[in-house]
Amino acid sequence: MRGARFFAAVPRSTHETYFFVWSFERVENSGGIQASLAGRYATALFGLARDENQIDAVGRSLDTLEAAMTESPDFKTLVTSPLIGRAEAGKTVRALTPALGIDPITARFFGVLADNGRLSELKSVIKAVRKLAADNRGETTAEVTSAFALSNDQVARIKSNLKTRLGRDVTIDARVDSALLGGLVVRLGSQMIDASIKTKLNNLAMAMKG
Repeated sequence: MRGARFFAAVPRSTHETYFFVWSFERVENSGGIQASLAGRYATALFGLARDENQIDAVGRSLDTLEAAMTESPDFKTLVTSPLIGRAEAGKTVRALTPALGIDPITARFFGVLADNGRLSELKSVIKAVRKLAADNRGETTAEVTSAFALSNDQVARIKSNLKTRLGRDVTIDARVDSALLGGLVVRLGSQMIDASIKTKLNNLAMAMKG
C-alpha cells in the first residue's frame, strides 16, 4: 500500500411512477466532485482503490458502512454526533472495523475520517465514490428521488428508459423524500427531470394565480 499518497491526497400513497415523457431542463451545476470536502476525500479513497485494484472491495465495504448507518442507531450516532470527540471516535472506529468485515483500504480511510473529525462526511463520501466508480465503468449515475421506496422492477424500468435515452449504462442512486407526495425527480449531473406531484401542484397553484 502507498499510504503516503493516500494521506497527502486529503487536504484536511400514491406509488405512482412516471417514465420519461418529459424533456430535460437545466439546473445549476455543483462544480464537480472535488468542489466539496467530501468529494476530495472520496477522490483520494477512489484513487487508492483504483491503484490497488480494489474498487469492488471498497464498494462493498462502503455498502456495509451505509447499511450500518441505517440499521444501527448507535453507529449512526457515532457517525453524525458532534458531541463525540476525535480521540473517542477514532478508538471506537478501530474497535468496530474487525466486526464490520470491511477491507483494509476502507478500514484505514474510516479511521482517517474519525481522526480528522470528519465522520459526518461519510454519507456524502459514499455517494461520491459511487459516482466515481460508475464513471470509471463508463456509466452515468442518475439520482432518483421518489416519495416512496421504489421496487426492483421500477428501478429496472428507470434504468432501461435512461439507457435508451442516453445510449449508455446508468447506475441508479435511489433515495426517498416523502415531501414529493408522488412521482419522481431524476437528476443527471446538471440536468433534471421533475415529475413530482409536489411540483405539479405548485405549478397548478401558480397558474391559478395568473
